[in-house]
Amino acid sequence: MKKKISNPFGLKKKLSGKVWLLSITLCVYSVLNSVMARAQDGEAGIRAAADKVSGYFDTGCDLVYAIGAVVGLIGAVKVFNKWNAGEPDTNKVAAAWFGSCIFLVIVATVLKSFFGV
Repeated sequence: MKKKISNPFGLKKKLSGKVWLLSITLCVYSVLNSVMARAQDGEAGIRAAADKVSGYFDTGCDLVYAIGAVVGLIGAVKVFNKWNAGEPDTNKVAAAWFGSCIFLVIVATVLKSFFGV
């Protein structure tokens, strides 16, 4: 008959606790390591996106200028029609259309200076 050997120091319990703690520590380390690697990739992605957006900024400003030109032409035609018809509020309409065109040009210029492009 085998005699059961007692474990007076609880060696098995201590060893299993240390293995459990070591495995948890390694899991946390691997998770943090992968998060840090992804954070660096995210930063590079944000920088690449910022470079692309700043590259399109001049094109966007040119688009705003083109929209201002079209709005200005439409406004000029409307004001000319009102002036030829002899309507009394022609000055008010002309000021409104002219103001909207100036606003578009100023917005594009201010955005360029604000973002330093």
